[in-house]
Amino acid sequence: MSQSVVKNAKADAPPPGRSAPAGRRLQGHPWLTLLTVAVGVMMVALDGTIVAIANPAIQNDLKASPADIQWVTSGYLLALAVFLITAGKIGDRFGHKSTFLVGAVGFAASSAAIGFAGNIQTVIAFRVLQGLFGALLQPAALGLLRGAFPVEKLNMAIGIWAGVIGASTAAGPIVGGLLVEHVSWQSVFFINIPVGLLALLLGIWVLKDVRAENAAKSFDIPGILLLSAAMFMLVWGIIKAPSWGWGDTSTLLFLGGAVLALVAFALWQRVAREPLIPLSLFRSVPLSAGTLLMILMAFSFFGAIFFVTFYLQNVHGMSPVDAGVHLLPMTGMMIVGAPAAGAAIGRVGPRIPIVVGMVLTSVAMYGMSTLDAGSGSGVMSLWFVLMGLGISPVLVGATEVIVGNAPLELSGVAGGLQQAAMQVGGSLGTAVLGALMAAKVTDVLPGNWAAAGLPPVEGAQAQGLEQAAQLGIAPPPAPGTPQQVVDAMATAVHDSFVSGMSLAFAVAAVVAFVAALLGLLTRRGTTDTGPAVHI
Repeated sequence: MSQSVVKNAKADAPPPGRSAPAGRRLQGHPWLTLLTVAVGVMMVALDGTIVAIANPAIQNDLKASPADIQWVTSGYLLALAVFLITAGKIGDRFGHKSTFLVGAVGFAASSAAIGFAGNIQTVIAFRVLQGLFGALLQPAALGLLRGAFPVEKLNMAIGIWAGVIGASTAAGPIVGGLLVEHVSWQSVFFINIPVGLLALLLGIWVLKDVRAENAAKSFDIPGILLLSAAMFMLVWGIIKAPSWGWGDTSTLLFLGGAVLALVAFALWQRVAREPLIPLSLFRSVPLSAGTLLMILMAFSFFGAIFFVTFYLQNVHGMSPVDAGVHLLPMTGMMIVGAPAAGAAIGRVGPRIPIVVGMVLTSVAMYGMSTLDAGSGSGVMSLWFVLMGLGISPVLVGATEVIVGNAPLELSGVAGGLQQAAMQVGGSLGTAVLGALMAAKVTDVLPGNWAAAGLPPVEGAQAQGLEQAAQLGIAPPPAPGTPQQVVDAMATAVHDSFVSGMSLAFAVAAVVAFVAALLGLLTRRGTTDTGPAVHI
């Protein structure tokens, strides 16, 4: 146990012969701490997917352009990815409790502002602010868990925490669909207000700050600026590449600028007095492997799962709520599997569960690549269950490897690194697999169209057909079109979409298998995980 933790424990101890007040006994309680941080991160995870369902209603109500609506999602994810590591440093410097509380209040307040917005520009501005406050919450949550739990129970806590994130992410389409259908698009944001207030009240009552004395006392401003610029250019280049083209000058400038900024950042970290991310962190092979593993896991999982919602809604004709319900087998396995994975990792270490989990994920991805337009719910559920079971130990294990192999005074930075790796991997996977899928659909659509006996389509009409087919959307028939022709058009489009989706899942399966091999380099954290708190 570090000296600073010992000092904090002594300072908080009651005088001899007197017991601590009931409120003080609850402060720092591990399981109540877990409940509190879970409430906070639930808002961030839920908002990553819940808003996608509300976007059409927002566009219609505020008369927004397609580009503006893209910014409603991209602005949030961009701010979240760019600020995560800096937010972790803020937690290390000022305390994870204070950082968590500011993040919870700010997230709820910016959500309220979006609900009251009267134009799309205001919505976008406060979505960016939401992302910044959300970035404060996630690394602080991991820092608080690490400070509250003894080493033998930390993995189980991280497992439950990861389960909450997975369940919230998957529940987004269901919750969003219900709110938009039965209340309004504003309610998607207003729901964060009571959740944020609950996180604030629980945080004031329950959370106890644990910080190391040797945490940096100043901020590496040049490092923050260089890293933020690199993350912005990388994520923005990835987001825009599908529409600009991967070989476009703008795409290459952003991605090349990101590489240059990262090189400059690494060089600066070698000479900075108090670096933002000490490069000595990456001397730990398990930590470096865990970070790359998180990127590859997010690449394959979030990149591939992006297409499932289009497959369910546009190919199978499900409503957003029905599509969310069909994802429940995966969600349920993540909820059950994450705590179980935490317990298993506590017994045997992270290596075996991570490798087994990524192998199961790879098998599930390959299984998803075999689906066709007529696949039933049973076979889909089988692969969803396997995917949920496979991804759970990876979310828990990689988090434990990254945060557990970092010094206590850098736990916030390590938490930010873990979350940033997930955001970058997810963005990269969505963009790269999306580009591969689009190319495949464009390649096979003319042949499927002709095989269905349909007349050729040229010019702008052909381009519009390709763009719709990349989302699995059959073109609207002209009045009086025979049903046989309508069915033939839908079949050609859906078969083309499924061909592209199959390629995306096959590539994701290969990436997941590479991640499984990388998992062989991971091991349990060797640094002090914080105070042993009575449970």
